[in-house]
Amino acid sequence: MIIEYLSESLFMAKYDIVNFALTSPHRYKVYEIPKRNSKNTRTIAHPSKELKFIQRELLKKLIEILPVHDAAFAYQKGIGIKDNANKHSNSKYLLKMDFKNFFPSITPSLFFSIAEKNGIVFDKNDQLVLKGLLFYKSKANKELTLSVGAPTSPLISNFLMHIFDQKISYECSLKKVTYTRYADDITFSTNIKNILFELPEIIMQLLQETVVGVEINPEKTIFTSKAHNRHVTGVTLTNEGGLSIGRDKKRLISSMIHKSKFNTLANDDACYLLGLISHASHIEPEFLERIIKKYGLEVIQNIKLSAITS
Repeated sequence: MIIEYLSESLFMAKYDIVNFALTSPHRYKVYEIPKRNSKNTRTIAHPSKELKFIQRELLKKLIEILPVHDAAFAYQKGIGIKDNANKHSNSKYLLKMDFKNFFPSITPSLFFSIAEKNGIVFDKNDQLVLKGLLFYKSKANKELTLSVGAPTSPLISNFLMHIFDQKISYECSLKKVTYTRYADDITFSTNIKNILFELPEIIMQLLQETVVGVEINPEKTIFTSKAHNRHVTGVTLTNEGGLSIGRDKKRLISSMIHKSKFNTLANDDACYLLGLISHASHIEPEFLERIIKKYGLEVIQNIKLSAITS
């Protein structure tokens, strides 16, 4: 199924596809980037141009085969962090949890096991090709793992969690709890007091039943309510049921725009500021309207120009 598809779509002999797949786990450029709000780093494995081209073609076929649950909001066309946060905007109580080393925990054996549980069976030749094209070999791990950087990895990670998403969504519906997942971030919200405290044990049990090897990072388990600041995938939930970029980002944007008005903003910061403005426009367009009213549209246009020419 997979080899035949790639052979026809890429005009490659099946023999050549198999040979390329066997060497693919080593066709990555590996580097580290700092994690957001952390001193730790994240390992990025970026596939070669040739491998990425084949992965993108393979992705077209896998999208037709691998199911993704509606609770998964990351990497989905037309939806994003705003849609994910909005699901929880009208709830009083919030629980946030995080998977530990999510992508590196995903191995070929786990992928094929989950596929079989979903009624998807790949023959030995397709397994050989998929193992090579979807996973990479890192120096830290003896076994192949999913890379952060390959175009196929988002779909594979979402598919891997499909049964878990299905089961936890059902459990949450019985408890009148809203559940969403954004990559390795899982969020639960409700208006029923104390019910969220029952979930961590249920979640860990379901993980053991459905995706052995994927674990919760206990350090990032957070219970909160309207009495405190609530954030979902970087978006602030207001007590009025709305979404906001938060006070800190608003102050930063205002400060940087003020500097740009007096030509004291470094050119290198223009792109960063433009990104913040774009984020604000998406999450909280009313704030951007106030900014334009305060500083004038010309100042914003000059920032865009600086970002383009910097």
